[in-house]
Amino acid sequence: MKAAVLEGAGEPLLIKEVAKPVLSKGEVLVKVKAAAFNRRDWWIQQGQYAGLKFPIVPGSDCSGVLTETFNGQTHPLLHQEVIINPSINWGSSPHHQGPDFKILGLPDDGCFAEYVKVPAENVFAKPAHLSHEEAAALPLAGLTAYRALFTRGRWEPGQKVFVTGAGGGASSFAMLWAIASGVETWVSSGSDEKIQKAISMGARGGVNYTRKNWHQELKEKAGRFDIIIDNALGASFAELPGLCTMGARIVFFGGTAGNIPETNGRPVFWKQLDILGSTMGSPQDFENMLALLNQKQIKPLIDRTFAFEEAGQAMRQLDNRSKSFGKTVLRLEP
Repeated sequence: MKAAVLEGAGEPLLIKEVAKPVLSKGEVLVKVKAAAFNRRDWWIQQGQYAGLKFPIVPGSDCSGVLTETFNGQTHPLLHQEVIINPSINWGSSPHHQGPDFKILGLPDDGCFAEYVKVPAENVFAKPAHLSHEEAAALPLAGLTAYRALFTRGRWEPGQKVFVTGAGGGASSFAMLWAIASGVETWVSSGSDEKIQKAISMGARGGVNYTRKNWHQELKEKAGRFDIIIDNALGASFAELPGLCTMGARIVFFGGTAGNIPETNGRPVFWKQLDILGSTMGSPQDFENMLALLNQKQIKPLIDRTFAFEEAGQAMRQLDNRSKSFGKTVLRLEP
């Protein structure tokens, strides 16, 4: 079969012939129709991700058809359109992943191939209102954002949300989940154009974080927030406690802008704030996310779609995220 393969750190993503996956007990085979990039794939290609191994077929997200089971075992979705939960071996606790947890696409080969094998319990029916490209854009970023907002962030009706970095994959989903749930949602971005796009989709407003006093501007426009979803950390993180109401939650799931900076801890203890890390999500989070998506008929945001043969070019789209709004997708079959 054909697959997009990384031979080493810094190497291009190349289309090659590789062996079709062989199933083990408890696994199923999915014929991939579309796959989506995540920032994780870019970091792997840069050689800056934990547990690197080469060669590797990256890709955590896809949509396709369940074509085969181990030893012909029955499965309710056999020969049907499916998506994959890339959060594998989460473990028994809903509060955190277990010691065997892994994400599809490293250390195991992922979705940038004609076929991918996964545990049988990790396949779910493709939402009927989504195309394969839209469905492929959902799982990893959608799950990460869902858990951050609803499970870790403990959003309740009437509470106000601020999402940093509008336009990024998981941040865009956090915005979509919040808006669809009727949440008063504010955003930040380094692009005025992206802020206007977020507003056109239902966000109440936003600020450009490249401006010196962006946090003061946001406070004047919106007041304070019950939940803040952050995907970058870095210097701006120090301003977030000042934007919080009493008892608010700051949830973060990325660190592309650096580490947590020196921060005034006084508002943290005085306001009784929770600063919470979050990673991926549990099987229950994934099911709850799909229920919300289907109920509200939400469609993931796609920035650009490439043919499978253009996988290397598509990877380069991730070099400059400032120009994108939503996910980069590969189309393997119509």
